[in-house]
Amino acid sequence: MIATLPGTLACLSSVTVETISDVPHFAALKQEWNELLQSSGSDGLFLTWEWLYTWWKHLAEDRQLLIIAVRCEGVLIALAPCCLSSASLAHRRLLPVLEFLGSGFAGSDYLDVIVLRGHDEEACQALSSYLAGERMMLRWTQLKRRDCVAAGVAAALVGNGWSAAETLTNICPFIPLAGKSWDSYLATLGAEHRYNFHRKWKRLNRDYSVNLEQVRTQAQCRESIDLLIAQHNLRWRDRGGSDAFHTSALIAFHQEFSQVALERGWLRLYVLRVEGKPAACLYGFLYRQTFYFYQSSLDAAYDKYSAGLVTLGLAIKSAIEEGAVEYDLLHGNEAYKSHWSCDSRGLIRLEMYPPRALGWICRKSVEVERSARRIVRRMLPKGVLA
Repeated sequence: MIATLPGTLACLSSVTVETISDVPHFAALKQEWNELLQSSGSDGLFLTWEWLYTWWKHLAEDRQLLIIAVRCEGVLIALAPCCLSSASLAHRRLLPVLEFLGSGFAGSDYLDVIVLRGHDEEACQALSSYLAGERMMLRWTQLKRRDCVAAGVAAALVGNGWSAAETLTNICPFIPLAGKSWDSYLATLGAEHRYNFHRKWKRLNRDYSVNLEQVRTQAQCRESIDLLIAQHNLRWRDRGGSDAFHTSALIAFHQEFSQVALERGWLRLYVLRVEGKPAACLYGFLYRQTFYFYQSSLDAAYDKYSAGLVTLGLAIKSAIEEGAVEYDLLHGNEAYKSHWSCDSRGLIRLEMYPPRALGWICRKSVEVERSARRIVRRMLPKGVLA
């Protein structure tokens, strides 16, 4: 569907808004999508066509595809990569819910609207004008707290009578690496942590033959991603489980995307081998000089050697040697991340509700449900929650 908006925006001719709701058109966007992303201020792994198309193949569930494209004189200037969940009383959705592709358990951080640099104003106006006429709720998650285009769209919708709620949901620790060597980076760490890393690394090498293996072939990739998933799930089995690889769909997603990332040169999948046996794995990506640390795993037999700590340190060292300017530990405030980084950025959830009674009722129902969940979490023992 294509709608033409008034040509009062900062373009010489009309701006058009097109919705893409079928997979063949999604597939055909690949080159145009990634060219736009690389010319935007939100360029990152989790907004690439490859990540989101693979997500759609495996994790769409019952959602409907609804990518919103904005063109100016035929040139693609913005994409809102979205999908729609239908209203459902069974799922307590009073209105259809528009979310970003990549939402949910996939661990996609820094989701956003993708906009060609210098075109934020017309993109936000075009998108808000289109969305203002729709009868839906918007739930956009895992947005950067600062500098996300989605906040501009939300502000424009508020100007059209919508209500909006912003919630800080998580933090992403990260390590600035520009201009650093491995030694100069280590010097920024706490003395105890620095000493602990060196001690564990020396002890491993004293007792065993140790090698950090980087996956470079398709066969290695298949074997190593399955190894990482098996190690991770086994380690978390008696701790209530982990939602990183807890469904067959998530596992299939990572099995396919790891191969895609390998072909594109993005995959950084490491296996720490001790006497040839896999002691720990680290699954990450190097995309446009940013290393994204996605997940790790550990064989409990090597706990006393802190094989996980050693592998993470060696992966940071490798990222520095490859010229990465940032090592992003992604969302989560786990204590071990603070040992490696003192910097972090916030992630937010933006929720927008249409004007009038139905939007108000929808917002109140969401707030009541969340309040009830918080009460239950406080009342139930941790073991029951797990």
